Amino acid sequence: MVNRLTTVDASFYFLEASNTPMHLGSLSILQPPRSGLDYEDLLTRVENRLALVPRYRQRVREVAFGIARPVWVDDRDFDITYHVRRSALPKPGSDEQLHDLVARLTSRPLDRSRPLWEMYLVEGLSKNRVAIFTKSHSSLVDGEHALEIGQVLLDPTKTPPPPTEELWMPRREPREAELVLDAVAEMVARPSEGAATLRMAVGDLIGTAAEVVGNIAAVVRTAAHTAPTSPLNAPISRNRRFAVAKTPLADYRAVRDKYSCTVNDAILAVLTGALRNWLLSRGEPVTAFTTVRALVPMAVDSGVAERGVSSFLVDLPVGELNPVVRLSHIAHATEAHAKQNRPAALPLARMSGLAPATLHAMGLRVASGLSQRVFNLMITNAPGPQSPLYLGGAKVLEMYPVSPLLKNQTLSVGLTSYNGHVYYGLNADRDAMSDVDVVTALLYESLEELLDATT
Repeated sequence: MVNRLTTVDASFYFLEASNTPMHLGSLSILQPPRSGLDYEDLLTRVENRLALVPRYRQRVREVAFGIARPVWVDDRDFDITYHVRRSALPKPGSDEQLHDLVARLTSRPLDRSRPLWEMYLVEGLSKNRVAIFTKSHSSLVDGEHALEIGQVLLDPTKTPPPPTEELWMPRREPREAELVLDAVAEMVARPSEGAATLRMAVGDLIGTAAEVVGNIAAVVRTAAHTAPTSPLNAPISRNRRFAVAKTPLADYRAVRDKYSCTVNDAILAVLTGALRNWLLSRGEPVTAFTTVRALVPMAVDSGVAERGVSSFLVDLPVGELNPVVRLSHIAHATEAHAKQNRPAALPLARMSGLAPATLHAMGLRVASGLSQRVFNLMITNAPGPQSPLYLGGAKVLEMYPVSPLLKNQTLSVGLTSYNGHVYYGLNADRDAMSDVDVVTALLYESLEELLDATT
């Protein structure tokens, strides 16, 4: 029995273009122990955990003539040193140099002839720090059966559990004739599969993704019109810029307690203020009624002791001058959505903890099931653990998501809360949004403005 890509997995695989690589990134900055964390340590660490993410040793094989969705096959020539790589900054490397490196690595598509992931150990950072940047293709991580590798690499204590013994032997790869016969049999038994494959061939991601994304219809119904015209929407290149912001989680909790909203409402209000001032800095016309429509996939409780990912469209009131009124508009919109639409959340695998990168992957699946004409910007917010995590004794100091850009969208914002802070990762088109650093600077100003209103 072949292990075929799901409809959504195949959509991500086929619809990737040179200027819209569909991999998710995760940047972690670590403080190594006195014994250090070198390339061999990381290589051993990853190798010991690959059994927990078996798809990371599988590659995609297409079926002849495109008559069926591709299949996952074990990579008989799997070479872990190809996927786990080493890079370095000139000492003492600055954070800005690290962000430039991440932007360049994000711009490069993954090698389709091998398992669709890469990991980089970046040495040479100032203050004796190291960084780990991971890229995983969106077709590789579904959050239910296949997790992102970061989910299994990190531990809650400095001392990792002993590795489990595992002897991996690749399974026999099916012959071409077997794949064709299996595809024909499937088409006869389920004609709808053939229709779905055809839609993928002509680039209909909306039709294919909507088959499994249960809350897409509810989201679309909230979009009475297309998104406002915005400089956030323009043709994009294959090159990227990456910028970050680190803010205290306690600040958003203070806003929550003062105005009886949610932490997510406060975060969206801060982003709204930053986008408002960014538009003004560009000389864009901003009136009292100007909005930016955001698609916000986020983690939710499904009500059955599990968690999942739901999403909603919200018009961010960038035309509003008063930060408290901006917050009020957003809080009312999110509350109305919660009352009118019971979340039909995409399921997540049962696990002891949630890895932010897996949640961001699920958020992208929700976003990609919608036409980009109905929103200007994607904002994914994934809660992480509020206690330190470790990799082989190295403490994770900071973690930033790197969400991919969708077609004609110049900016993607990913957020992760971890160990008392909220980390913003802003992935932007290098040409269409060369001033992404302005947005990160304005995030701090916007947060300070909202905090001043709480006192």
